[in-house]
Amino acid sequence: MALIKFPTKAVNTDVVNPFINSIFDNLFNDSFITDRLVTRIPAVNITETEREFLVELAAPGLQKSDFKINVDKNIISISVEKSEERTTEDKLYSKKEFSYNSFTRSFTLPEIVDHNNIEATYENGILKVKIGKKEEAVVAKRLIEVK
Repeated sequence: MALIKFPTKAVNTDVVNPFINSIFDNLFNDSFITDRLVTRIPAVNITETEREFLVELAAPGLQKSDFKINVDKNIISISVEKSEERTTEDKLYSKKEFSYNSFTRSFTLPEIVDHNNIEATYENGILKVKIGKKEEAVVAKRLIEVK
């Protein structure tokens, strides 16, 4: 397999009409537009300890009441739906902005999960969901004597 690098800009395109090229470059590189085109899904860290699983979800700017956590059989779903409306009225104009933020993350739980031992906390923009394991799944440690 060979990797081929394609140029990001065609050769001599600025010679034809530099004004048009700069408008399109600015339009498609504008953060106002790209922020709204890109779907934002929060990053997740999942760790496993001897007694539990820990799911950490980075979701700053939300409230505890914005989260909805559902467990259905062996699937846990974490979702948020938040809408906000801001209105600014000045002398000669009025400005109204709508903001809508939603996402859903779902994870399959293993058989060893204790469904009655699930807790969630939200601090400093991070949602932490602790999912306990069943007692029989926790491996007992002991020293084996060699005979």
